[in-house]
Amino acid sequence: MAGPLEGIRVIDLSAIVSGPLAGMILADQGADVIKIEGPGVGDTLRLSNPSRGGLTAFLANCNRGKRSLVVDLRTERGQKIVQELVKTADVLIQNFRPGAIERCGLGYDEMQKLNPNLIYMSISGFGDSGPYSDRRVYDPIIQGLTGNVTIQKNPLTDFTDLVRNIICDKASAYTAAQAISSALFARERGAGGQHIKVPMIDAALAFFWPDGMMKHTMLEEDVVPGFALYEVYRLTDTEDGHLIYFMASKDEFHGLFRALNRPDLIEDGRFDGPGINAEDLGHLGEVLADEFRKWKTAEISQRLVDEQVPVGPVLTLDEVLEDAQIKHNGAVLEREHPTAGRIREARPGAHFGGTVPDIAPIAPLKGEHTDEILAELGIDGDELAQLKSDGILGP
Repeated sequence: MAGPLEGIRVIDLSAIVSGPLAGMILADQGADVIKIEGPGVGDTLRLSNPSRGGLTAFLANCNRGKRSLVVDLRTERGQKIVQELVKTADVLIQNFRPGAIERCGLGYDEMQKLNPNLIYMSISGFGDSGPYSDRRVYDPIIQGLTGNVTIQKNPLTDFTDLVRNIICDKASAYTAAQAISSALFARERGAGGQHIKVPMIDAALAFFWPDGMMKHTMLEEDVVPGFALYEVYRLTDTEDGHLIYFMASKDEFHGLFRALNRPDLIEDGRFDGPGINAEDLGHLGEVLADEFRKWKTAEISQRLVDEQVPVGPVLTLDEVLEDAQIKHNGAVLEREHPTAGRIREARPGAHFGGTVPDIAPIAPLKGEHTDEILAELGIDGDELAQLKSDGILGP
């Protein structure tokens, strides 16, 4: 079935994660996304093992549903081919370092002249100006600059750590995909094409801000103090393991106390709901830690569920794949790829009720669709052979 973005063509000039993942989100929703890579390595994620049959896991997880064209953007003819594709496109995504895309003859000003209705998405680390704009950057650097790292610690310890997934890259990708969809909607209402810029540092800070900067939001001196979520998140030890629970209401506090066979805590006015002060919260934390160690994980988890207190286990990655709710939702797909073999993927998180898209094909091999895409531009036969012979196309 056609997805909500059927008929939208996206030229994806990006690499690694932030741009490719944004393009994959659009492909999952029905867009025709053409991934353009250079000869040789192509997208450097193609070097990242685990791999099999010309496809790596990391690349597959960021490029589902795309077609792949290999063309040398260092050549004038290669640039002309992409420019012809841009004339047919609705969206272009690029995450080159500032200034690099212009040197390839594919900057916004040139592309806007070719296609005034083009939505042009530029993703960068820091933006195209400012003290950091020329720096190379990857996700963990942005994590450190936006506050993510400093809160990755148990408040009872003094040890910080990185978020051990590329949260800033992914926040940037989802920001870009949402902005592209909004720009396409605005274009339908007559706004025309436009240039959208997503600095990773801005997207990551905006993603972090709602809870991470709770204590840095209100500036007046008489603000009533409270806790940020990072101060109260805990892994809780049990007799035979650990679990995660969280309370955000008086009812949930009381349910926790009953589950632990400590109804006396309900009568203690110090612990009556989320408005608890810092000193009392510290004391309650010590009491609860002792109580949880008296229970086996499965038993206390069920008691908490019965009391409608949010609780869950800490699953290993293998256990995630076997979780009852994840299996019920069909959130993990398994499919066959002709060279890579059996592939496991996460199903897109948005479940459309009307414009339900088909599950997009597995990510392409490098250059898999070069002939097909160029045929759509009328380039085939001797001309196609000559371009390959000249090294402008592939391998």
